[in-house]
Amino acid sequence: MWRSRVLLAALASLSLALGAAGSAQAGSAAERAASGPPSGPRSAAAPAAGAERSAVAAVGLPPVVSHVPTTEPVVFLTIDDGWTHDPQAARILSEKRVPATLFLLPGATAYDTAYFTGLTAQGRVTVENHTVNHPDLTALDAAGKDAEVCGAGEQLATAFGRQPKLLRPPYGTVDDQVRLAAKACGVKALVTWTYDFTTWSQTPPTPQLRAGDIVLLHFTPTLAADLQRALDAAKAAGLKPAALMPHLKTAGLVP
Repeated sequence: MWRSRVLLAALASLSLALGAAGSAQAGSAAERAASGPPSGPRSAAAPAAGAERSAVAAVGLPPVVSHVPTTEPVVFLTIDDGWTHDPQAARILSEKRVPATLFLLPGATAYDTAYFTGLTAQGRVTVENHTVNHPDLTALDAAGKDAEVCGAGEQLATAFGRQPKLLRPPYGTVDDQVRLAAKACGVKALVTWTYDFTTWSQTPPTPQLRAGDIVLLHFTPTLAADLQRALDAAKAAGLKPAALMPHLKTAGLVP
């Protein structure tokens, strides 16, 4: 299974490279024809961007989503990692019936899985993939990407009875090779974020939320306060938290 996934990613990577090269060559030829003599003005950036879009479309890579295009007055709350199992944060999610997407590390959930199954059992919270060890996926080879993404998906599926279809790449770092690896692991979209509401060394400024924004939170000791701040910001903007996956489908971002 592991070898077949890595082989699939390698073949797709080769297809991507060949497609990009062919598209770039065609784009350069068209540009030369359109620009006239070599001394005439021309833009070097446009063909390269077009080549990239063409190559990506050719292999059907899953999209990278930081904002969901929607006209509905909704915002999407996402919570990462899973190390701190704060009962107050769980109460807010449960009592206020807040839809949320949890991008979890298997190791962070294993010592108290019931904390998370208690949330998912209510039907408004879903568990998605955040890799096994939270590495920068762009720095790994194909086998490393496979182990991190597919490995986390398999562990989370065993723990929660559902195969994750979304991936939050650690640190938000993504390239086409990461997208290829994610596709080989069954990922339909890579989800980053619009705003990070997490209190790290200090509480960040609260932004003006817009419809379709994706809010990033973390399972840290300040989650309850950060979550409440995000809910207050959504209310102030006339927005309501909503389930992420259905809106990704409605927007045509995932099949």
